[in-house]
Amino acid sequence: MDKVAKTDDQWREQLDPERFHVLREAGTEPPFTGAYTYSKADGVYRCGACGADLFSSESKYDSGSGWPSFTEPAVAEAVELREDNSLMMRRTEVVCARCGSHLGHVFPDGPGPTGERYCINSLALDLDEREPES
Repeated sequence: MDKVAKTDDQWREQLDPERFHVLREAGTEPPFTGAYTYSKADGVYRCGACGADLFSSESKYDSGSGWPSFTEPAVAEAVELREDNSLMMRRTEVVCARCGSHLGHVFPDGPGPTGERYCINSLALDLDEREPES
């Protein structure tokens, strides 16, 4: 996977202000407002900045947190985890491995064998919908 490197000015030209704030400034959209919070559509969730495949709808679930939640990335190497000590909290930030864009955070309170909840901003994602398999 080729890395994507752009200046802030180049990202600003590509992304609308809300997306720039979330993806490039590690912002957070208000809970329960994102386009994908309640989505049950099938498909692949891609990075809203570079288009890298990040999460599958198969791992998406309703955590009740107000943001789209996933049990795991589609491919482990698609995301990087970083320590985040901002806002007087200890958290683990999730970023796109291809372009370094902020996606959200991962928490140890999810379902499934790993017990992880990837809490991701809708503004950080684009859903590439596919027809449900019959």
